[in-house]
Amino acid sequence: MQVAESRPVSLRPLFALPVIVAALGYFVDVYDLLLFNIVRVPSLKDLDLSEADVSLIGGRILNFQQAGLLLGGIFWGILGDKRGRLSVLFGSIITYSLANIACGFVHDPNVYAILRFIAGLGLAGELGAGITLVSEILPKELRGLGSSLVAGVGLLGAVVGYFTVTLFDWRTTYFIGGGLGLGLLLLRVSVLESGMFKRVQETTASRGNFWALFQGKDRLLRYLRCMGIALPTYLVIGILATFGNEFGKALGINEPIQPGRCVMFTYIGTAVGDLLSGPLSQYVQSRRKAIGLMMGFTLVFVLIYLSGLINSAPLFYAICLGMGFSIGYIAMFLTITAESFGTNLRATATTSVANNVRATTLLTIPAFQAMKPAIGVLGAAGVVALLCFGLGFWSLLTIEETFGKELDYSE
Repeated sequence: MQVAESRPVSLRPLFALPVIVAALGYFVDVYDLLLFNIVRVPSLKDLDLSEADVSLIGGRILNFQQAGLLLGGIFWGILGDKRGRLSVLFGSIITYSLANIACGFVHDPNVYAILRFIAGLGLAGELGAGITLVSEILPKELRGLGSSLVAGVGLLGAVVGYFTVTLFDWRTTYFIGGGLGLGLLLLRVSVLESGMFKRVQETTASRGNFWALFQGKDRLLRYLRCMGIALPTYLVIGILATFGNEFGKALGINEPIQPGRCVMFTYIGTAVGDLLSGPLSQYVQSRRKAIGLMMGFTLVFVLIYLSGLINSAPLFYAICLGMGFSIGYIAMFLTITAESFGTNLRATATTSVANNVRATTLLTIPAFQAMKPAIGVLGAAGVVALLCFGLGFWSLLTIEETFGKELDYSE
């Protein structure tokens, strides 16, 4: 009896318009999300703020943006399951594009804070809705590759943002970000809605019920574990890279460390890591094994970073690159989230998880700052890292394997 050979899976769906548009959307998302971090000092100095106010008010404006992300993650997630994935992709991009253009005209710090809140609200919808759409339209054999492509291309937005700031004044960079978003809107007109969402619309299943994520121990733990596996990523981005200048001083490095360059090298590494993590999960036939390997590498690089052994700026930036590469499982943890929930809750879970993880800096940064006077910069970061990795590895060890899971079902 002749055994039929399995036909190789075509890679053509990876280059379909929805995947390309999702990747470009995340590119603009990352550009606009990190833009304030990069132009914070020059923009606030241009508004005639003192050095002390630049630090104090700059931190407050950043918190406004993060609060927008937190609330937007819930709002757009619910909308994505109630009205469709495309409604989020259109609504979010209009919101953050117009907010960024308005930031280019700002002359008052209070108005600046409100506009960054609105921008954060809009930016919250992009990644979760994009990953949800890509996960639903691609064959299960290609989901990991598709998510990696979206994240790998998207994360390069941070690199482009850094170089744009070096070429133009801060107001022009906001205009560029807003213009890129509005241009992307034209491409989105041709993108079709997910077939899975259309089918669930015809059922009586409750869609977009955020509180349903907290009903029942099993569903709540699924949700929390999806967040937990991502905690090391925003430890690296939110603290270790963003406050690179403080770590450089604590390590006794003579050359001043530039936080902007730390962020740039970290995101270059993350883009490469995300491009490779998808193929890695396909090779080992497991999301958990791929993330476990990447998280293990992250732990090694963080230990080197905090060990006190780094003695030069080039080595410091190289470690930032290495940490960035090892946290390149951002697309993978969101793919796991999309694969862990039914179609009627998928966008709600994926979009809110993406932004809840971003917003963990609202807890980790104050904790880091509070412990610095007592145990120093390296010690404070070490305590926060211990908590993040502890929760991260626990989540990974207890989460369900979702590789190859069929997604056309409701909760």
